[in-house]
Amino acid sequence: MATRKLLLLHGDGIGPETMAEVEKFIAYMNEAHATGFETEEGLVGGAAYDAHGKSISEADMAKAMAADAVLFGAVGGPKWDGVPYEVRPEAGLLRLRKDMELFANLRPAICYPALASASSLRQDVVEGLDILIVRELTGGVYFGEPKEIIDLGNGQKRAIDTQVYDSYEIERIAGVAFELARTRSNRVTSMEKRNVMKSGVLWNEVVTQTHQDRYQDVELDHMLADAGGMQLVRWPKQFDVIVTDNLFGDMLSDVAAMLTGSLGMLPSASFGAPDEKTGSRKALYEPVHGSAPDIAGQGKANPIAMLASFAMCLRYSFQMVEAADHLEKAIANVLDRGVRTADIAPDGVAPVSTVEMGDTVLAEFRALMG
Repeated sequence: MATRKLLLLHGDGIGPETMAEVEKFIAYMNEAHATGFETEEGLVGGAAYDAHGKSISEADMAKAMAADAVLFGAVGGPKWDGVPYEVRPEAGLLRLRKDMELFANLRPAICYPALASASSLRQDVVEGLDILIVRELTGGVYFGEPKEIIDLGNGQKRAIDTQVYDSYEIERIAGVAFELARTRSNRVTSMEKRNVMKSGVLWNEVVTQTHQDRYQDVELDHMLADAGGMQLVRWPKQFDVIVTDNLFGDMLSDVAAMLTGSLGMLPSASFGAPDEKTGSRKALYEPVHGSAPDIAGQGKANPIAMLASFAMCLRYSFQMVEAADHLEKAIANVLDRGVRTADIAPDGVAPVSTVEMGDTVLAEFRALMG
């Protein structure tokens, strides 16, 4: 049986705590179902800076390039606020995305029925929510050049960030969104700022042409990104798949995350282009919530986003659809029973710890796997 190679990058803050819960699932699946997962570990973010003076070492970057998939915890925290910009913890994640050519970021925003009341919006607005944000991940203002701060003299400085997109970058991310829409409700909303940004004009043109050329069976709407943010809060269930650029995708996906009740609930996946010979894609899976240094080491972190990211890994990188379905069902069942970590616990409900939540979901997963 072929092995399935996973690289585990625990990172900083609550990253190690949530990754530890995933490791229990990997161990169980190898022991009980002979799944052949082979894991390596590496350092990223502040942990890598402390060890190597950089946000990811060349050796760990090589491990990421060789892995079938990378599971990523979180990076950053106030401890590293003063390190040079080029080696800040977040630079490790940006390098992984760039070197692995992970151009497509998928962020589902799903409101579990048991958590509809935990959202800051009315229950009828979010109950049954199931949208997918497809974010372009390797272009745009985060990677555009020039990117610099210039000293103008007389106490004045000028900061420059460059928003830049080529047609092929827009076309390929639009294709991912349209393909995914075909597996869902067959609707795509493209968001940009064509009213004030030339990159938005090109984005609109290329998405429209891609739709015309190959995806006329999919319903396509266009919306200005600021209006899209407003509509996500007003009536999010109007959307199915949203496709947008790197900057707007970063912001809009966090807005969508909070609709579900907690950032601790949401997974994400980032993909490269399929290999011409094997069809496999480089992939990285990570929770949306970040390092949450204020609760790190206290056993309060919600591991569900990390577990759901592993479910996405099972589904997309290893085609283990049944196991992915069972893991997602296990999470839903546990929530239906009222088990809550602190971030999603209503008044009067005693929260469970990170470990307790992980163990409870694992027990339900074992029962479903049989």
